[in-house]
Amino acid sequence: MKGVLLAGGTGSRLFPLTRITNKHLLPIGDRPMVSYAIENLASAGIREIMVVTGGTHAGEFLRLLSNGREEGLDLLTYGYQERPGGIAEALGLAAHFADGEPVCVMLADNVFQYSIAPSVAAFEGQGGGARLLFAEIPEVEHLRHLGVPELDSSGQVVRIVEKPATPPSRYCVTGAYLYDASVFEVISTLTPSARGELEITDVNNHYVAAGQICYDVIEGFWGDAGESIDAYYAVNDFVRRHGANHLRGASS
Repeated sequence: MKGVLLAGGTGSRLFPLTRITNKHLLPIGDRPMVSYAIENLASAGIREIMVVTGGTHAGEFLRLLSNGREEGLDLLTYGYQERPGGIAEALGLAAHFADGEPVCVMLADNVFQYSIAPSVAAFEGQGGGARLLFAEIPEVEHLRHLGVPELDSSGQVVRIVEKPATPPSRYCVTGAYLYDASVFEVISTLTPSARGELEITDVNNHYVAAGQICYDVIEGFWGDAGESIDAYYAVNDFVRRHGANHLRGASS
């Protein structure tokens, strides 16, 4: 399995902090944000990673991460997204890198208290399809800004709804996704959404419709440090107190 780390976007929700740098290079605790995502993928045994980024600060990732040896990787390579075209489009740039292998995709602004290693192991025994990581969110207002799964009475995913006015569950889809190699064929069939982007929710709903999706509900803290200034500082505060990427199981 290969890792794809998505670190693009304009970071407009973190202005003015991102006027002079990519948001994924901002500090969390004592190191750059992107380091936590790499560490989490490495903790799951993933040793080959592509970082997909864009904008005017792309070269800073190479300066920071170099060849990935200090992060414990065998291979670290880079892809460039020429314009903000959505998460799914950014993932599509990794098709050649994946070379027919399944991928673990992580948004580089997502920080987890615990390693995603149990979910990676579960996916490897799943036999294809997709596996998502859900987090329980008690605040309905927060859920209205996220992707939310609708579940049936047996707990199976019926669909993923993006930014629902009435959230169909108390869970959100975090920024960690596991896909088999067919994901790149799925991406090639997508059409841009109203905001002109290829949406990862459409990818996930493809697997839902095919009956090929599983999920884990993560334990512990999860935060999207790129969601807002307040979220960025909340993630920072948590990591400084408790750390991140600890080894522990996930429930499903």
